[in-house]
Amino acid sequence: MLNSDSTPPSMPVPCPELLSPYEQQVDALIEVGRIFWQRGWSVGTSSSYSAVVNDTPRQLLLTASGKHKGRLTREDFVLVDAQGEPTQAGQPKSPAEALLHCVAAECQGVGAILHTHSVWSTVLSDRFYPQGGILLEGYEMLKELSGVTTHQHAEWLPIFDNTQDIPELAAQVRATLLLAEQESSRAALHCFIIRRHGIYTWGKDVDEAFRQIEVLEFLLECLGRSATLGA
Repeated sequence: MLNSDSTPPSMPVPCPELLSPYEQQVDALIEVGRIFWQRGWSVGTSSSYSAVVNDTPRQLLLTASGKHKGRLTREDFVLVDAQGEPTQAGQPKSPAEALLHCVAAECQGVGAILHTHSVWSTVLSDRFYPQGGILLEGYEMLKELSGVTTHQHAEWLPIFDNTQDIPELAAQVRATLLLAEQESSRAALHCFIIRRHGIYTWGKDVDEAFRQIEVLEFLLECLGRSATLGA
């Protein structure tokens, strides 16, 4: 019980009416932002996170543009359609990369997409861009990715050149994701990287996407540190 000198804890700001049905996803993405900011993966207003909240028509709950990811509130989100456009006027501005979230959400079973700007994904994407991507294989932690059952797995992280032409970039990403889904001999992709920019990872829900980006960020750091040691 509070005594007379105690200050009652502040109550969280309610979700805007449009987003109130998705309060659980809002709070989960707020927590993601806090943790990723602490780890240096989402510095300042960089990065964006989303959750698929409707399939027909497809709608995504997405962090709004220009919001500090370590201090997100329930008012810092926007509901967008399958083209990344706000479903209703009066919402915060959607981020420039909204369409990339929508493209990832087209893949079967995707319920959340997390985009970070970590040091290792930024640096390594530049180094490995001439090879078209980064190959990770032989690491025990690969088994933490959905559908992977052995450390002998080879995980391909495709890299796309950065551009302000988001529709063109989205078309390139879509083509790559579709090809990966169609090739039964190849494991499904778990992410893609934008050169000198950052990584996009997804999962069936926020928890799975969070786990997978932890794994991939860990493995990218292992790769980067091995290179600095001359391994």
